[in-house]
Amino acid sequence: MLGGGVEYKSLREVCKTLPKGTLKKDEVNQTSQYPVINGGCELYGFYDKYNNEANAFTFSARGSAGFVSYFNTRFWAGGLCYPYTSKNENILITKFIYYYLKSQEQNIMDTLVARGSIPALNKSDIDNLKIPIPPLPIQEEIVKILDTFTELEGELEAELKLRQKQYKYYLNKLLSFENDGGGGLVQWLEMQEVFDIRNGYTPSKAKAEYWEGGNIPWFRMEDIRTNGRMLSDSIQHITKQAVKGKLFPANSIIVATTATIGEHALITVDCLANQQFTFLTKKQTVGNKLNMKFFYYYMFIVDEWCKEHVNSSSFASVDMAAFRKLKIPIPPLEEQERIVGILDKFDELVSDISLGIPAEIQMRKKQYEYYRDKLLRFEE
Repeated sequence: MLGGGVEYKSLREVCKTLPKGTLKKDEVNQTSQYPVINGGCELYGFYDKYNNEANAFTFSARGSAGFVSYFNTRFWAGGLCYPYTSKNENILITKFIYYYLKSQEQNIMDTLVARGSIPALNKSDIDNLKIPIPPLPIQEEIVKILDTFTELEGELEAELKLRQKQYKYYLNKLLSFENDGGGGLVQWLEMQEVFDIRNGYTPSKAKAEYWEGGNIPWFRMEDIRTNGRMLSDSIQHITKQAVKGKLFPANSIIVATTATIGEHALITVDCLANQQFTFLTKKQTVGNKLNMKFFYYYMFIVDEWCKEHVNSSSFASVDMAAFRKLKIPIPPLEEQERIVGILDKFDELVSDISLGIPAEIQMRKKQYEYYRDKLLRFEE
């Protein structure tokens, strides 16, 4: 902890609000120059114009509400985020503010985000956040230290991306069934023929009895980011009183169909998830024809389909009518098991957080969060 007596001011006092503008999905692409941030944790795409200069941070206002991003290049701020920069870099460094807010991100999500059908964050609540103002040399040193951690993690992630690219090549090759040799061994069925498809939901945060002492897993995007795509428990839990009807059964797939679209996980316990996710639960009539671990891998292809079939509106969501009719392959069970065996080995190398590069990245993240929180803890 650094010395006490640090002055705090509200965000509105030390930061200026930057311009933003709504873009339709068909206006962005992956080849233009300027990144576009909107309501998710990831970029919305790229655009050939920008509405903000470099050295700014944004809050996601919808969907992944409360997520904080920093931009060191010119960028386009969409309508579903709140962009800011420091009013005076000689008093308060924008990147220092970003690092401080990142340390408070989970608390912001837990306390300020309204959990309706779509999680939302009000700008007035953000403007009232208190920001510490230590001496400028201390800010500069903190930014330098945390930048170093970020760069080291970035190098590891770049190497991991190369391995993931190789993994994706083999995954697509193994899961391409468009031509099965004419033997008709692969059956193609619509999603709605194979799965019960239902939305997750968020129990009322106003009712303490829904949350206090709960032991039922309730999954959010944070669970995937923290613990990967094979999940047996969640970060947050709910009580039986919070459940409407029945829990979603174990061995269901959750897929994000709003906000951060195209992320999925295989859940191995009875559970609930928030409304960002759609549950895919295998119908009883399908029985042993489908190995859910095989479908978990095929979902990487479905993820890409989801990203390309989004309703054009101010809030991105998958075209669910088309999703229900999307045809998926069901090869013979022996072939499913053969593919699972191969992809499990690749998956260990690029996804298992207890092994190799993923394990080192996790260690770096924990170190970074430890020092970030220690460096950014001040007394008024």
